[in-house]
Amino acid sequence: MSNRPCATIDLAALKHNFSVVKQAAPHVKVMAVIKANGYGHGMLTVAEALSEADGFAVARLEEAITLRNAGYSKPIAVFTGFCSTEELNAFATYDLDAVIHSEYQVDLLAQVSLPKPISVWLKINTGMNRLGVEPSEVHRINDRLTLSGMVRQPIKLMTHLACADDMQSLHTEQQIELFDASIVGLSGEQSIANSAGLLGWQYSQRHWVRPGIMLYGASPFCEKSALELGLKPVMTLNSQVIALRTIKKDDYVGYGASWVADKSCLIATIGIGYGDGYPRHAATGTPVLINGQKGYLVGRVSMDSINVDVSECRGIKVGDTVELWGNGVTIDEVANKSGTISYELMCGVTERVKKLIKSMASDE
Repeated sequence: MSNRPCATIDLAALKHNFSVVKQAAPHVKVMAVIKANGYGHGMLTVAEALSEADGFAVARLEEAITLRNAGYSKPIAVFTGFCSTEELNAFATYDLDAVIHSEYQVDLLAQVSLPKPISVWLKINTGMNRLGVEPSEVHRINDRLTLSGMVRQPIKLMTHLACADDMQSLHTEQQIELFDASIVGLSGEQSIANSAGLLGWQYSQRHWVRPGIMLYGASPFCEKSALELGLKPVMTLNSQVIALRTIKKDDYVGYGASWVADKSCLIATIGIGYGDGYPRHAATGTPVLINGQKGYLVGRVSMDSINVDVSECRGIKVGDTVELWGNGVTIDEVANKSGTISYELMCGVTERVKKLIKSMASDE
């Protein structure tokens, strides 16, 4: 018996979530976002399962090269683009789509002679204020890119929504309007919508949508659950009960004696901690699932273990499987209890957690 935590990756659920994307945006192309090692699920595993995607998006050049070397020939956009002539040449070598977000990159293009023109996305800063050229500069920079002779025509156009997860926010509509005003007269393909955009703001669905978090079965909205959106969790994080202890009233549990029992309790110690990616700031009361029954975290999360009150559960024994998140306890629920977001939890699962791939054939 091993108490090593295990993250099971359900490829059938991943395919299902892709079908939800296609139902929501049936007439556009899908650029599946698989950066950060496929949001912690395994980039190449995710890419193989999402064979119906029209293209992929990553954050770093190295990720894109890994995909190309693995045999993927579809368009691959690199959100951070390039910062040197060496990187720029790699975009030509590997036939990658560069995101142009600053004049510095345009200057680099003017200095090089590439073996062939590259495909680019001109990113426009419509309010996120992270990456992107200013709306007033779009036409001038588009002209500079065209005159360089180093980019394919027509130049594609994108922006990123800052508040699409908040359906009451006015920012999204303002961003879309600013984007449209800045590209008048330009004919390149457009992309605006992330997961929240394509589900909540249909007008943001242009030639390409860029789903990320929804592919992995978490909700991009605070006010709507993944279940309500028809999404299925792709990652299930499990561990095991490694010890059981009965404590009496006024006994404390864990570092700092931060939790004190108000009655006699049965405490299960679970073999997972922040060294595995379970959030250190998960609050007392965060649920886990053991044998179909919910227990609740007590005390601080340690590097290698957590403690759970299982007083109300029946038949708990050492070796029982514990679900930290998945179908029984949603990752969004754990994230909310930890003061973070599901994205961080997915990406934070560490290398010492075993990965088990559940194939599409084994779903039934």
